Amino acid sequence: MPAAAVKPKPLPTQSTVKRPVPFDSPYAPEIKSPLPAGRPRQWYVTHNRRLKAMRLAIALLDSGVHVPDQARNETIRRTAEQIGVHPPSDTTCHMVRAFMRYSR
Repeated sequence: MPAAAVKPKPLPTQSTVKRPVPFDSPYAPEIKSPLPAGRPRQWYVTHNRRLKAMRLAIALLDSGVHVPDQARNETIRRTAEQIGVHPPSDTTCHMVRAFMRYSR
């Protein structure tokens, strides 16, 4: 029998297992470790801005905004308010759209 004809057994799903499969949600936030010392201040500013832009881009994608053109500054700031993040600057809003553009 050729190897291509042998189908691997699929992994069990929630509906096919004998006992329930535990789900991992809700997730607990990761424990934050301190940032490395000795870098220039601008590095920390840029790093934190990227993290904030990433959080906002994920929240926008989860809310149904999939195209950067739909993510105007007002939409991004409204999303920031909903997820409990300080209102982003114009630079951060631009970065959010860039993350959404390059995630494709």
